[in-house]
Amino acid sequence: MKKLFYSIGCVMIAGALVACGGGKKADTNKEESKDAETVQLAINTQPLKDSVKVEESFAVDKDGYISIFDGTSFKGWRGYGKDAIPGKWIIDEGAIKFNGTGGGEAQEKDGGDIIFAHKFKNFELTFEWKVAKGSNSGVFFLAQEVESTDDKGNKKMEPIYISSPEYQILDNANHPDAKMGKDNNRQSASLYDMIPAVPQNSKPFGEWNTGKIMVYKGTVVHGQNGENVVEYHLWTPQWTELLQASKFSEAKWPLAFQLLNNLGGPEREGYIGLQDHGDDVWFRNIKVKILD
Repeated sequence: MKKLFYSIGCVMIAGALVACGGGKKADTNKEESKDAETVQLAINTQPLKDSVKVEESFAVDKDGYISIFDGTSFKGWRGYGKDAIPGKWIIDEGAIKFNGTGGGEAQEKDGGDIIFAHKFKNFELTFEWKVAKGSNSGVFFLAQEVESTDDKGNKKMEPIYISSPEYQILDNANHPDAKMGKDNNRQSASLYDMIPAVPQNSKPFGEWNTGKIMVYKGTVVHGQNGENVVEYHLWTPQWTELLQASKFSEAKWPLAFQLLNNLGGPEREGYIGLQDHGDDVWFRNIKVKILD
């Protein structure tokens, strides 16, 4: 029998989601300095251990957007299921870059997805992204760190995308995924493999695009280059129908269906993540506004 654990306070999955005591949710406290306004966020420094946290300061602009990437460091970020940043992720001219090798999704020893290690619930995420020719990546949100244990006691981290929706990042003109799926639902800004972005207004490889993900009490909106292109509603019969019609259906992938149908766990919150799909991709100006 496979046992599954994932960090959301302390939650165990064994056929159903059951909350277990422990971890207190960190408060978000704003504090002002003479130079700039900042916010303190509790950063979870260890995978699967919500109690291991440090307080870090992040700049906040006049509109309430928190800069979760400062352009010079990985403060607040770490590898998914890891306590450090994998070596393939670097900072390149003020942007987070994955140095791709074309080897496929998370195939390199020093690769893997990364997360901003603070859980958000209701928020608006804004960012800029660009890809090299033929590149593929994605942005995750409400993600959990999921660990499985098999009958022999062997543990492994399950992939981030079985617990998180994916905002697709893609070179639509040159990557074959653009022509797969259904009705272009694997093109950029789409809810991957479920809802296509309409209009499809991405820019060519090598050019910067703007992205937006708004999550508020179950309503999710994807934006791309100034236009809202996708809207859907979590934890509804319609959401379950979307999952059942996708590669994450209960029949095709029971664990993914279970996690995605109960997205964010009991607290309905989770991590923001960036995907290693083996290709060159850049992200910058990554900001989050917490929505009360």
